[in-house]
Amino acid sequence: MPDQRSPHSASALLDTVEQSPKAVAVHDKSAWVGIFAADGQVNDPVGSTPHVGTAAIGRFFDTFIAPNTIAFDVQNDVVAGMSVLRDLTVHTTMSTGVTMHIPMHLRYDLVAQGPDSSLKIQRLFAHWELQKMVGQLLTSGGRGLLASVILGPQLIRHQGLSGCAGFLRGLSGVRKRGKRRVEALVAALAQSDAAAVSALLTPHATLSLDGVSETSVAEFVSTAQHLAVEKLLAAGHTVTATVHLDGRRGVGLFEFSEEGADRGAISAVRLYI
Repeated sequence: MPDQRSPHSASALLDTVEQSPKAVAVHDKSAWVGIFAADGQVNDPVGSTPHVGTAAIGRFFDTFIAPNTIAFDVQNDVVAGMSVLRDLTVHTTMSTGVTMHIPMHLRYDLVAQGPDSSLKIQRLFAHWELQKMVGQLLTSGGRGLLASVILGPQLIRHQGLSGCAGFLRGLSGVRKRGKRRVEALVAALAQSDAAAVSALLTPHATLSLDGVSETSVAEFVSTAQHLAVEKLLAAGHTVTATVHLDGRRGVGLFEFSEEGADRGAISAVRLYI
């Protein structure tokens, strides 16, 4: 059945998203780039500079997909409105033979385009921890060290110096302090302590129990009292988590403010369940 907030069925959105790992598996650049809208963007990892438009997305493919063998181990999918959230581990085998195992949450925002309203990916957000991937490389012996040596010139060739700097922005963000704040929020919810929850949020924080519609602090506290989180990943100014609530599993997005007095407070919580 179509989601009441989307004219497309959940299966149609999932089928579109699934074209991405299929194209990646066979290194089909044309097919992969073609899944995206003309003004689409790839945020991978979240916190790095986005790759916007067909040409930039093509260069992303050349840099990070073409030289590697990539397998997607998907544990759970959630469809909310025109978005698909994936909870997965990505296994990336680099040219030297070293394999990285990368815990990840993916968010795909889709859009219908053209006279036939065909589905395209408008925005892809890949939430994973760049610093931990670098750590895996550096502790993987000779093959890992060689892969890290190869990656630098590869980045410069396809992305230029500015692109390299943009990629390395993925090393910054809320990191451990953001995860601690999410854990504090979950603890306050467990106590049904609305004041403590509010103290962790910006004054006008966006709260959503389904990833689409917004709700009040009072309703959020009442409904999410039994929220449990695991697999916390900090990427840029967002922490994602595998979430469990009342027997359901999904993905939670916890966004952090970068503004003035609210800096470091949670500015949005979206539970995709």
